[in-house]
Amino acid sequence: MLGRRNRQNRTFLGRLPLPERTFVVDALRTETVGGTVLLVAAAVAMVWANTPWRDAYQSVRDFHFGIDALGLDLSVAHWTADGLLAIFFFVAGAELKRELVVGELRHPGTAALPVIAAVCGMAVPALVYGVVSTSLGGTWNGWAVPMATDIAFALGVLAVIATHLPAALRAFLLTLAVVDDLGAVVVIALFYTSTINLPALIAAVLGLGLFFHLHDRRRVHGWYWYLPLALVIWGLTYTSGVHPTVAGVAMGLLLRVGHDGERGRRPAEHIAHLVRPVSAGVAVPLFALFAAGVVVTGDTLRTMVSAPEPLGVALGLAVGKVLGVFGGSYLAVRFTRARLSRELAWADVLAVAMLAGIGFTVSLLIGDLAYPDPADREHIKAGILLGSLTSALLASLLLRLRNNKYRRLYEQENRDENADNIPDIYQHR
Repeated sequence: MLGRRNRQNRTFLGRLPLPERTFVVDALRTETVGGTVLLVAAAVAMVWANTPWRDAYQSVRDFHFGIDALGLDLSVAHWTADGLLAIFFFVAGAELKRELVVGELRHPGTAALPVIAAVCGMAVPALVYGVVSTSLGGTWNGWAVPMATDIAFALGVLAVIATHLPAALRAFLLTLAVVDDLGAVVVIALFYTSTINLPALIAAVLGLGLFFHLHDRRRVHGWYWYLPLALVIWGLTYTSGVHPTVAGVAMGLLLRVGHDGERGRRPAEHIAHLVRPVSAGVAVPLFALFAAGVVVTGDTLRTMVSAPEPLGVALGLAVGKVLGVFGGSYLAVRFTRARLSRELAWADVLAVAMLAGIGFTVSLLIGDLAYPDPADREHIKAGILLGSLTSALLASLLLRLRNNKYRRLYEQENRDENADNIPDIYQHR
């Protein structure tokens, strides 16, 4: 048994254990629907911003509301970036906590490969941006913009091109995105926090302590306890000067993963299952609607392909991500005892690496933080869109070429001739 486990752990992109596969399929089903909605929202934003009704788009995006006395009188775009995306990062934190405790990342040997690929997939795009930007006379300001992978957008692309990507490749893409999200939060907290309101930060940390005490120690149930507390923690984090998405991922990481004795389920999985539709279907698409509305003009296009920073962002996503994820995966397999699954080829890893270059949501968020000037911000958004669309088109081409192979693997993975809701492949040696 131990020998069999060791051999399985050395297989890169091998068959997932049944519980892990069930969780991944459930999570990605919701993210795929949300990704389709995200694509529609991004398209609506682009069209709306380039029609005679563009003034209405800008008026809605810049409309302010909130509680001025608490410093929360924000624009609609600001609310979606700082408020709704906290829900997205909460789900990412819950998924990461689950992977670290009971998922594939709990075994160092199994975790090493996707983590190495993800880290290289963050470092290389930043280096590509830096080399391109500085060689053309630009700055390092946007080095973090091309680091992130947008799992919802990538799955939306998979839904549109109707590919049957095997569960192992989808899980690899999900792991890359989750690690990227954690990296993005660390970058935001360390590099995009200019001033700190220490009393508010201490109060936010105490709020997180109360959240942990109620959830993990006292086992208190009921959303009516946690939703008001989460809003207070979010508000205190915002007031402290730390980006409030950090509060979202912190609360996700505090969720309990062990089985609930009374209800027989893992709270982190259950809560993520309940919140994920709100994140994928509402929060992220609304953010995209008010963040992706770039006015496309001749000047915008010229700047996008000639100015150092936008070009660095586009190449960081379209080239840096591929080099980082694929190169990190290959080197990790080359210099460890791991072996690529016999059912897949390195072309499949290359296709996933191309999908990872779709950095839409989190890249837009970091772009807003890195470039406060509206004109610079619009050019950076254009670079993000160019890099993400290029990655999506190249990945779609390669995936379609491999789709017959994927279809056979998909049918094999999902065959259930005895109709017991357990794929037959898990019931035979």
